[in-house]
Amino acid sequence: MSTVLRVLQCGALAVVLAGMGSGILDAQGRLSGPAAIKLSEIPWPSAKAGGTGTSGVTGIETVVLKGDPTKPGVYVLALRAAPNMTIQAHTHKDDRVATVLQGTWYFGYGPKFDEKKLTALPAGSTYTEPPNTPHFAHTRDQVVIQIVGYGPSSTTYVNPEDDPSKK
Repeated sequence: MSTVLRVLQCGALAVVLAGMGSGILDAQGRLSGPAAIKLSEIPWPSAKAGGTGTSGVTGIETVVLKGDPTKPGVYVLALRAAPNMTIQAHTHKDDRVATVLQGTWYFGYGPKFDEKKLTALPAGSTYTEPPNTPHFAHTRDQVVIQIVGYGPSSTTYVNPEDDPSKK
């Protein structure tokens, strides 16, 4: 089975999990065993730079719902991005599928942030992040997205000067 197909199947499962009743979380705050969680029940941390598999931009709250993006295997991330954020062009080494759960996510592909290439993706929209494909994003309001990938993941900025972990 191809990685993309596995990711899409797990993404569909994760969307179902995100829309169902109360969740069962393990010690790390991840869904464990048969579990369901509502969007309103996600235990968001305080806004800080995201972890593995995120852009690392300050103001993004990241919760690993399932798996571990630092290890081989399927993982599911929930990201909540603050209003008026710009995420410069970067890539991830793994194959990913994302779904906008709340708000409008402005997303584009290319080696440099270009507002003209942004596509407005309202809640319910899905997009892909193929391996090593540069992409960028912007928010105008608070946005929640869910990312399903097959780790291990990484983040590499096209322009190293844009990497927030280096600032």
